[in-house]
Amino acid sequence: MKKIGILTCSNTTQDLGCSSFKCLEDIYAGGGEFKRYEAEGGAQLAGIINCAGCPTAVAPEKLLTRVRSLAVLGVEAIHLSACVMGLCPFKKKYAGLLEKEFPGIEIVLGTHDAPEGEGEFFMDWARQNLSTRPNPMADLASQVAAGRQSA
Repeated sequence: MKKIGILTCSNTTQDLGCSSFKCLEDIYAGGGEFKRYEAEGGAQLAGIINCAGCPTAVAPEKLLTRVRSLAVLGVEAIHLSACVMGLCPFKKKYAGLLEKEFPGIEIVLGTHDAPEGEGEFFMDWARQNLSTRPNPMADLASQVAAGRQSA
């Protein structure tokens, strides 16, 4: 079993209230980017951390401090979540920084797969709501559930 950690977007988890439910769903199902661990008996989640928020002068140092908490737990891979991959303009910089500082830990770009069109729907929704009034993740989940019931 591969011991992993997940790095999520602070804005998505803190401002939108995401509980990482889709990431967790694919870990348990062995889907998305977690398929790669099937031959090793799946993925064992050691922890979920979020980034330090949209960069300030000390964001890289804050990120390294947070990732060290996963490194000391012995993670073998850290996944940058789907929200980081879809929303963060600094994802490549952060991935490079993590690869340099933690050469023994694989940095994986992504977590879960989104059904056709759902990924774009979420990213558009997140961009709109991160730049306007607060709208918790629970509101999105209700909209998605209502849409599925009416289909």
